[in-house]
Amino acid sequence: MESKKNVAIIGGGNIGLAIAEGLENSKLYSPSGIYITRRNINLLKAYEEKGYKVTNDNKSAVVNSEIIIISVQPKQLDELLIEIKELIDSNKHLIISIVSGAGIKVFKEALGKDVQVIRAMPNTAIAIRESMTCLASDTKTNGSLKIAEEIFSSVGKTLIIDEELMVPATALCACGIAFFLRAVRAASQGGIEIGFHSEEALLMAAQTAKGAASLLVDVESHPESEVDKVTTPRGCTISGLNQMEHNGFSSALIKGIITSAEKAAKLYT
Repeated sequence: MESKKNVAIIGGGNIGLAIAEGLENSKLYSPSGIYITRRNINLLKAYEEKGYKVTNDNKSAVVNSEIIIISVQPKQLDELLIEIKELIDSNKHLIISIVSGAGIKVFKEALGKDVQVIRAMPNTAIAIRESMTCLASDTKTNGSLKIAEEIFSSVGKTLIIDEELMVPATALCACGIAFFLRAVRAASQGGIEIGFHSEEALLMAAQTAKGAASLLVDVESHPESEVDKVTTPRGCTISGLNQMEHNGFSSALIKGIITSAEKAAKLYT
């Protein structure tokens, strides 16, 4: 059922546009009910042609919407909050922030109102309704969290977590999609070296990765349980796995996630 509420996506960058596409694909919101703002609206022509409300006027988007999704860079947040402060109505608006590192307290203090704020951390797979989105609120009992959960559950999986874990969630989910994409690319390069054409190797690697993830998400299996099914004594799988571990495969991924989390914690200061 299509929502009667309008959504303003303040910040039409890569993740903001992915959210817009995901909401449209979910059929929960139509393009005509989604405002997208960006300083250079020429970059949004394709979205305007699809029926989205494209503007460089943040104030207009806020006034005409009930749900405000803030998707700007951390360094742009303070200026934006000053700009829209007088237009925020705590009885009308729900603010959903995907700004890395900025806590709920930042919004409430800057806006000076008891406005409802939800922090969300999706990833770019939201465009195809396959996002992993973590949500946090300063209270688990308000209806706003349910609204946010409904929105993001329509474009992937959601998990409600404590706000203190939102920065780690940024590293594991938002940055993490790049880590897994790089792993798929590496697998495809290995495929080329053993004889496949590049397009064949990429398809094989990507579908294999998709199948592996589905075993964990859809069947709720454990990674090592599935690994055990394809590793036989003196077999080729265990030989390959051990070689990867000797070269630091798991260690490198773990260190990458930790490094990204440390960086994410400093994005908004």
